[in-house]
Amino acid sequence: MPDKMHNISIDAPIIRQKLSDQVFDRLWAMVQSGELSPGDTVPSERALMERFGVGRPAVREALQSMANKGLISISHGERSKVNKLTAGIAFDQVDDIAKLLLSSEPSNLENLKQLRNILELGSIKIAAQNCTPGDITALRALVETQRSNLGQDKAFIEADIAFHVAIAGMTGNPLIQAVTQAMLSWLSVYYKPVLHWSGREDTTLREHAGIIDRMEKHDIAGAVSLLGDHLNRSGPLYEPNQGTMP
Repeated sequence: MPDKMHNISIDAPIIRQKLSDQVFDRLWAMVQSGELSPGDTVPSERALMERFGVGRPAVREALQSMANKGLISISHGERSKVNKLTAGIAFDQVDDIAKLLLSSEPSNLENLKQLRNILELGSIKIAAQNCTPGDITALRALVETQRSNLGQDKAFIEADIAFHVAIAGMTGNPLIQAVTQAMLSWLSVYYKPVLHWSGREDTTLREHAGIIDRMEKHDIAGAVSLLGDHLNRSGPLYEPNQGTMP
């Protein structure tokens, strides 16, 4: 008897599961068992229909559910492929609920800012110690991309996020990088540049350049100090949305 059956109460109500959910469960079992590995092509709709004894709608709905969860990629005119599971895919699944949580209580934004400080200041210690000349070149290229987007708030902050995520990536820990990416994405919803002083973008670029200079010298204390100043200065640029949802 399967292990999951041991946790079912005898008196629990019988639940009639949708066909598409049953197909999803079987597809997921194929992934878990290794029958389908990352990069593999998913069997055709017809093959799945014949294997599971269901109609095309159930198969299509199950495949779409797999895609929505980041488990497979669906391309028009091509067979679906199994994705490699990553921390980024996992955080994508909680993206909407995380934004809802932030919008439901203003104090959560301050909590997120605190999390950012703790995570990024810890990350840069590792990054400054371990960064390579190639890493430094990549960071400087990101700053130039950011510079090319001066005056364009959306593109500028996207480049800003890329800079900070790149530093997180230099820790060599994919979970730190994924958390940083998700955290900054959620935080960006609250970016309010028009409410604050002018010249902020030039200041950001100078601060980023200074951080890179310290990292290039493997000056851990200096990099931490500059990043701390940068985060403290930029913190007020993120404010709760009054009466709106992200």
